[in-house]
Amino acid sequence: MASNVRRRLAGLVAGGAAGVLLAGCSVNVPDPAAPKPSPSVSTLATPTVTPGHDAAAVAAKDLPLAAGGTLAPGEPVTVSSRLEEVPGWSVVHSAQQGENRYKKADGCTFVVRVSVNQGPLVVAGDDAASTKELFNYLNAGALEGLKPASLRWGEGSDKPQHSVEFLGLESSAASGGKPAVVLARLFSAPASSVYVSLSCPDDATLNAARAEAMARLVVVPPS
Repeated sequence: MASNVRRRLAGLVAGGAAGVLLAGCSVNVPDPAAPKPSPSVSTLATPTVTPGHDAAAVAAKDLPLAAGGTLAPGEPVTVSSRLEEVPGWSVVHSAQQGENRYKKADGCTFVVRVSVNQGPLVVAGDDAASTKELFNYLNAGALEGLKPASLRWGEGSDKPQHSVEFLGLESSAASGGKPAVVLARLFSAPASSVYVSLSCPDDATLNAARAEAMARLVVVPPS
């Protein structure tokens, strides 16, 4: 039963993203021959309104892992990432099965992916446990190194800044791994996930690319 669920999920999580080495392990890419999800763009083009759900109130405060239940079911969290506006970065592809991929002239690669229909991995009402299930699916055995991380939550530079909590894995050349960062969160209520990865040739380029990428990356609450 579990193997059937995982096969159905192949292509829904981090599909097409390059394998990233972390702490001696690899975040593996699901089988590219497996069924592909419906394009996220189609899903995002038809927003719904959940009766009694105050989307503005949710967007106006931080969203720790414990607060995932405040999101409305069904409508996924999205992302905004205009990294191509930063000198040295360019777009490899955009909105391809929910994924944006960027490359930098120094060899860094940045991937942002929104995946929907993640129900088989969801632990109802528990974003932390759901996110651990997501990481376990991507790379069994990677849970030991997971650490909390935050990204910007909500659009509008003229508004107070808020954060959304993710879980992440990091590795560096100094620890014997490939310099890389992977952040992800599976939002249990809408059963959708946001996956972010950055890999670079060395620690110095990773630190510089991370500052640039995270400054441009915004996690956008459902409206």
